[in-house]
Amino acid sequence: MTQQTIRKVVIAGGGTAGWTAAAALARQLGPLLDITLVESEDIGTVGVGESTIPTARTFNALLGIDEAAFMRATQATFKLGISFENWGEIGDRYIHSFGQVGKSTWMGGFHHFWMQAQAQGFGGDLGDYCLELKAAEGDRFFTGENGPLNYAYHLDAGLYGQFLRRMAEADGAKRVEGKIASVRQSAADGAIEALVMESGQAVEGDLFIDCTGFRGLLIEQTLKAGYEDWDHWLPTNSALAVQTRSTEPAKPYTRAIAHHAGWRWKIPLQHRVGNGLVYCNEFMSDDEALALLQSEIEGETLIPPRLIRYRTGRRRKTWDKNVVALGLSSGFVEPLESTSIHLIMVGVTRLMQLFPFGGISQAAVDRYNRLADDELEKIRDFIILHYKATERTDSPFWDRVREMQIPDSLAQRIELFRESAQVYQAPGELFQVDSWLQVLLGQRVQPESFHAMGRLMPPQQLKQALDDLKRNIAATVSRLPQHQAFLDAYCAPPVSKSA
Repeated sequence: MTQQTIRKVVIAGGGTAGWTAAAALARQLGPLLDITLVESEDIGTVGVGESTIPTARTFNALLGIDEAAFMRATQATFKLGISFENWGEIGDRYIHSFGQVGKSTWMGGFHHFWMQAQAQGFGGDLGDYCLELKAAEGDRFFTGENGPLNYAYHLDAGLYGQFLRRMAEADGAKRVEGKIASVRQSAADGAIEALVMESGQAVEGDLFIDCTGFRGLLIEQTLKAGYEDWDHWLPTNSALAVQTRSTEPAKPYTRAIAHHAGWRWKIPLQHRVGNGLVYCNEFMSDDEALALLQSEIEGETLIPPRLIRYRTGRRRKTWDKNVVALGLSSGFVEPLESTSIHLIMVGVTRLMQLFPFGGISQAAVDRYNRLADDELEKIRDFIILHYKATERTDSPFWDRVREMQIPDSLAQRIELFRESAQVYQAPGELFQVDSWLQVLLGQRVQPESFHAMGRLMPPQQLKQALDDLKRNIAATVSRLPQHQAFLDAYCAPPVSKSA
């Protein structure tokens, strides 16, 4: 390792992004690196990213995190999916679950069998064939050895950052308190050499990770990497967030409830509920948004509502020179499908895989940026689908998104599904076939035809197979405990052993 030229890693900014990076690098590459995180207690973080997807479990396992301890520390609850309300049309509700729908074959997805059954007058709801969806509807949950459910978490982002900080510091990461006054760059190539603090201290590094949020202090304000706006596809640009006291048992899913200029979220934690209203301020004023949010929330308000402005889009370069942007500094596609924390986790994982120990190579930078761009574009398309695939005609906002031009990549997917019920997961794509299927059908995109493989089975045999599958799922759900009861037992403090 004497040839190593990249050793000092400096992380600008704390919060979920900064401490996720510090904890992962310290845990996985600690002996090879000198890791310093710079943050100021006077600078707040957005801190409302309270919902995750199942990849968070993989990441936590990579770091060797004990799940029950993590959940106690972050006041987390379990999440089986998202309940979308009023999206296809006012009064509609469907669940995008994290589960597998039915049993597919090499020739085609399960939904083709189900559509054949529908054509013959039986089969029931597609959701009857998804364990996670039925468990979510019944507020039931279980995990453990051979646990049957695929799940994620709702968590307190602030507490998660503190949890990761304790981990990172225990593994050798150092923290510098204070505000960054200026950034020192190399006269030769413009790469960053040091962060100069208000105290006068210079924090020098070989590689810098920008976790300074929307302002992008290093990647944009210093290196001018550029920003690609996506507001013509994702026009929401404002959010109000507020916390309330719980008034009911925690449900194992997020609620995303559409309104006339956007949507609102409800996320149950152990100790409170996270609420927010997402909107486009071209169609709704801040005062109107606040009034709507306050009229819809339940329970005592614990903090004043907080206004957050954002621009949907991405940095033109996620990695530029010796700076890697992580979290909000790299871009934002709005919180609808809870992808923000995932993108932080996958960003630092990708960095560890491509870490430039022997010096920064343009080929590695290009590879990192290509992977980041490709994943974000596919996530973008999936989120645009929720807006485009609507039949709402009740407001100018929904008229705009229903009629807007969309990326060709998404238009081709929708057309393929409309014509033949074909759904696919592209290489490197986050969202699986079952996710696309649940949203497409949940928002009234009806196929004109489907694969005929279901006709290879006699109708009675097909009906028997579907009935058996439905019955097995219902039986499994009936044996699961209620989510709140399981959560209380699972997250109870460990009993100390007496001497």
